[in-house]
This record gives sequence, structure tokens and C-alpha cells, in this order.
Amino acid sequence: MSAPRFAVLRRFLRDRASFLGAVIVLGLVLCAILAPVIAPHPNDIHDFHTANRLKPPSWYNPFGTDRMGSDLLSRMLFGARTTLTICVIAVGIACIVGIPIGLVAGYYRGWVSEMLMRIAEIFLSVPQIVLAIAISQTLGPSIENVVLSLAASFWPFWARLAYAETRSVKNEVFVESAVALGCSAPRVMLLHILPNIASPLIVRTSIGMGVTILNAAVLGFLGLGAPPTTPEWGRMINEAREFLPEAWWYVTFPGLAIFFVVMGFNLLGDGLRDILDPRIRRGAARRG
Repeated sequence: MSAPRFAVLRRFLRDRASFLGAVIVLGLVLCAILAPVIAPHPNDIHDFHTANRLKPPSWYNPFGTDRMGSDLLSRMLFGARTTLTICVIAVGIACIVGIPIGLVAGYYRGWVSEMLMRIAEIFLSVPQIVLAIAISQTLGPSIENVVLSLAASFWPFWARLAYAETRSVKNEVFVESAVALGCSAPRVMLLHILPNIASPLIVRTSIGMGVTILNAAVLGFLGLGAPPTTPEWGRMINEAREFLPEAWWYVTFPGLAIFFVVMGFNLLGDGLRDILDPRIRRGAARRG
């Protein structure tokens, strides 16, 4: 590993908040991947066990059971898989759509740039969750529609960020040199501008993952997310409402899972920003 990369890794490990965020995110990924292996009762998450309904936490059911009598911990572990799938695909689509639009709008001037940014501003004029609810309600409840609604409500944020960063970088000497040497516009954008604006985009993606998980849980809570038989944290909280306060564990553990995962992505994003943003690094160096 080269010296600059080792220095970046050392700064990251030294930041306790960022390291904690990375541990939480890594834990989510491992839970999603290893759910069939580590779940206490992986085979009964879709079945009804009437005699075992709403049992409090015990050694046999560490997080208690739900209204179907299924082990809540097992359903939460499989719910991590559902949550991560929705999050990764939705954010991936938002990046694939938003970043090229921002690059093109920031690189070119005139009606092309204005048209693309006005379209993004139309989407931004509506609150994210309201737009996601409207799209999900129109398309119907399913995981695929949740992904589409979240991606449609999030892509303008990446477009605006890519637009602003491109406008600030396009007049740099290395970009003008590439244009003078005859590089085509797509080559300049992909090979010269995009790598130099990647840092804020990575930070935005990390923070956006946490927001996406929170909004996916809201859609699940409203009954617009995954089908009832699919383990999903937001839907679990919705199902638990009618059993409060007696079955406190039913809503507590899925709620804590959402809280810690969103916090983990936010801490990771803040740490990446402090590490990858050269202006913050220079300010810290001067203070030191």
C-alpha cells in the first residue's frame, strides 16, 4: 500500500466516529449475507405458529416473537437483506441517472444545461418522502416499486452536486490542457473531471444510503413497501403498533436497527468527508 493511501487509512482508523460507522455498516452487510446461517430459526420466518405468538425475549427467542409466532431476530436478519437490497439498488440507480446529468449540465452551457437543471429542480421542489409516497402509491406496494420511487426522488441530489463540482473544475488548467490536446467532451468528462469530483460524490452516496434506508422504512411502515410476508423493518414496526405497549419488543428492536444503521451511514459519510475533502484536511493541518 502506498504512503498516501496508508496515511488516509490511518486517519480513518484514528477517527472513532468514522470507524464506528464503518463497523455498523459492515455489520449490516454481514447480517444480510449470513442471515440464513446466523438466524436462530431461519426456516419459520414465513410460517404461522399460533401457540408461540407475541412471546417476550428469551433464550430460545432472543428478541421475542411477532404476531405470527415467528422468531423476531430471524426476521430482522432477513429484513437486513431486504433493506440493503432496496438501499443499494435505489442509490445505484440515482447515481447512474443523476451524476451523468450533472456532468453534462455542468460541462456544457446554454439550453442543454438549463433544461437539465430545471428538470432536477422540479423534482427537488417536492419533499423526497412525499414524492416517494406518491410514486409508490401510484405503482402499488412492492420492493421493485419502492426502489423506483426512492431512485426517482433522490437522483436530483447527485445531479446538483455533480453539476456544481463540474462547474468549479472545468476551468482548471488540466481540463483546458486536455481540451487543447483534442480530447473529446465525453473523454474529458469521464477521465479528467469525474475522478476529480469523485470525493464529494462518494460522501453524498454514503449519507444518501442512510436517508434511503430511513425512507424505505417509512414506506414499509405506511404499507407501501415490501409485501406482508417479506421481512422488512418498517413493516414490522407498522405491524407492532396494535400490540403496544404489551409487546414492547416487537417495535423496539426493529426501531433500534433502523436507528443504528442510519447513524452508521451518517458517521461513515462524515468521516469520508473529513478524509477525502482536501480543504478540510488543509484546515485541520493548519490548526494542528
